[in-house]
Amino acid sequence: MSKIYVDETAGSDTTGTGTLEQPYQSLAQAVYAHGESAAFLIRKGSEAEYDEPTQSSLKKAKKNAAGIEKKKKKEEEQAHRDALKQGEEKEKREKLLEESKKIVLEEDSSLPAATRAKISHLTNLRSKRVRVFGWVHRHRDQKGIIFVVLRDGTGYLQAVFSGRVAQTYDALTLTLESSIELTGMLQEVPEGKTAPGGHELVVDYWRVLGAAPGADDAFTNRLNEKSDPSIQADLRHLVLRGETASSVLRLRAYLLSAFRESLVSENLIEVTPPCLVQTQVEGGATLFTLDYYGQPAFLTQSSQLYLETCLPSLGDVFCVQESFRAENSHTRRHLSEYTHLEGELAFITFEDLMAHIEEIICKTVDILLANPTSAALIKHLNPNFQAPRATLHAPARPAEDADGNPIKDEQGQVVMVEHQVGDDIAEAAERQMTDIIGTPIFLHGFPAELKAFYMKKVPKEEGDTGPTFTESCDLLMPNVGEIVGGSMRIADMEELLAAYKREGIDPEPYYWFTDQRKYGTCEHGGYGLGVEVSGYL
Repeated sequence: MSKIYVDETAGSDTTGTGTLEQPYQSLAQAVYAHGESAAFLIRKGSEAEYDEPTQSSLKKAKKNAAGIEKKKKKEEEQAHRDALKQGEEKEKREKLLEESKKIVLEEDSSLPAATRAKISHLTNLRSKRVRVFGWVHRHRDQKGIIFVVLRDGTGYLQAVFSGRVAQTYDALTLTLESSIELTGMLQEVPEGKTAPGGHELVVDYWRVLGAAPGADDAFTNRLNEKSDPSIQADLRHLVLRGETASSVLRLRAYLLSAFRESLVSENLIEVTPPCLVQTQVEGGATLFTLDYYGQPAFLTQSSQLYLETCLPSLGDVFCVQESFRAENSHTRRHLSEYTHLEGELAFITFEDLMAHIEEIICKTVDILLANPTSAALIKHLNPNFQAPRATLHAPARPAEDADGNPIKDEQGQVVMVEHQVGDDIAEAAERQMTDIIGTPIFLHGFPAELKAFYMKKVPKEEGDTGPTFTESCDLLMPNVGEIVGGSMRIADMEELLAAYKREGIDPEPYYWFTDQRKYGTCEHGGYGLGVEVSGYL
């Protein structure tokens, strides 16, 4: 007679077979599987020796085995009942679907003519018959009454299907993300109940315009909240249909509009520089290069140089343009393509520049918060958002407050480790500083060797042999980090030519940029802001 092994520590009642290699965990399971007359060997743990079970443990195991058998029998009976019920329901469903094909909806011509409208414009049409188009955002069937939340891009609308309207084949097989047309009476929701917009559509006629698949290819099977980020990245075109992603895009549109309003109010004129260029701005290492009719060209890193050429004719200018950086980095701060809002101002000082940036940011946020729609989007995406106000000015060598004192946290510890002149300040240090202080910061006075060739140098006193710094700044925002970078530009032509030489740049392609210093130069400066990063605000 073969021996049946039980290891109460390392065995398994699920995968065990009773062999020495795959023992059971409980004696009861072994008795249930092989009968009480089998030869059992049992041990408490892997260090112990196998031994025959005691009579009392075997008696207890027989009783528990009977319980296992009873439980298994109950489970089998329940599974059989479930299978029968499922079969009956399937048969009933198939019969219902077959009958539903005979129901054909036609719009009742005796009803008042429906007013076609977008969901966002329905409030003034309550108690009237309306016609709307959109996609099925949510869907549930409740005792023969179907509730659908429709999405048309402007808002969400709850619709109620009942009677024949809910009994058609299309109604019984309706799937998420199908596009549909709905017609019916728009009614205010009863007191105590809620719905998007405070009203719902009682549908009297509807039709499917574009059915979305169900079963394995159903929308929620391809994409849901638990989907891996890599899947979400590949299905970004479907992710955009979600409430969060669409809210971000909607707020982005309001943000751009608010920025334009702020800039125009400060007398800046919008221009549209080219994306294909033959000059670099931020260094050759991040250039996307391409062939331009036999000549080398690049996707622009910044429109700054072109904005400078507009100053003598248009005065202060700005642009909202795509910029491209060939940095193969996978952090949230690095994008190969992003929307770049840039401004350039003439006849200003460095202090004027920082004051202007601060004014634009604050004014833009005020515009967004004054608009009920964009304010609601901000509340939805960032419930704890507080409008930025006072901005601290901190030199980049090392971090000090406006009075020259080291910046410290609540425990009196210096926020940033001291940096040697010439060292760049890492993102982590920037974020630590802003998060602890909790207020926007202008970090300025960066060493010249860290910055672009066109940036103006801080004037030195006679005999000063120390490091050269630039009139440049980064605006750091709590919980975000850097959102704006700006500087004064070199105004002197000879100084600019020397900068070309120092950086190993051929001045020939930049002749038009150099001419700005030749034909009536002036003190000027500008800045760039990544719209995608600013969206974190």
